[in-house]
Amino acid sequence: MSQPEATGRRRRSPPASPSSRDAKQKTTGPDAAAAAAPRSPPGWSHTPTTPTLLWLAVSLPLVLWDSGYILLRPHSMPGGALHRPLWVPYALYGEVDHMYGFKQWHLRNGFAAAQSLMNLAETALYVAYLWLWHRHGRVVVPGRRRAVAGRAGALALLLGFSAAVMTVSKTVLYGLNEFCSGFDNVGHNLPWTLVFLYIIPNGAWIVVPLVFMVYSMGAEIIAGLAGASAPPSST
Repeated sequence: MSQPEATGRRRRSPPASPSSRDAKQKTTGPDAAAAAAPRSPPGWSHTPTTPTLLWLAVSLPLVLWDSGYILLRPHSMPGGALHRPLWVPYALYGEVDHMYGFKQWHLRNGFAAAQSLMNLAETALYVAYLWLWHRHGRVVVPGRRRAVAGRAGALALLLGFSAAVMTVSKTVLYGLNEFCSGFDNVGHNLPWTLVFLYIIPNGAWIVVPLVFMVYSMGAEIIAGLAGASAPPSST
């Protein structure tokens, strides 16, 4: 008895439906590469600006250098064992601002030392800010700077903003202390010396963090809180 003719032929699979063809194209077409590419962190994320990173790269070593001079006095002062070669420029600056010189050291004025201790706390906040960004951030677009999201991003932004406010407020306090004392430590300088060796260097610690960190980070915090507290849109 001969077998049916159909058994000798290969069965054809049913034609693919439009939905199955679309699914196959999505998994093999250009959309697959886009799906595999890194995506932006969902929701809010924080990325340090270029001026912020440049300012921290310059200011943090200078702050540590300055704090070291103040906290290691009198050894870091002219004639001290640690003065050369690291703190030689402070021989001149101590003559410009007597808060750094022998006058206030002999008077046992502790304001500069107290501020230097605050400088170390401020620097620790900046380092924590950079660490959180580097440790928890990720590159979402090739060639672009990494962004940090979630709780780590929120904490990094809070620490960076707080440290920048400390930088500005401490520098303003330093100037107000001089003003309220009748310019006791810098009033002896010629105008050009006062401008180029005192006002401009100290003013940079007010203008730069105020413009590029306090303002921008504060605006970012306000925008995030406003977005989180906005009432849901009605549909």
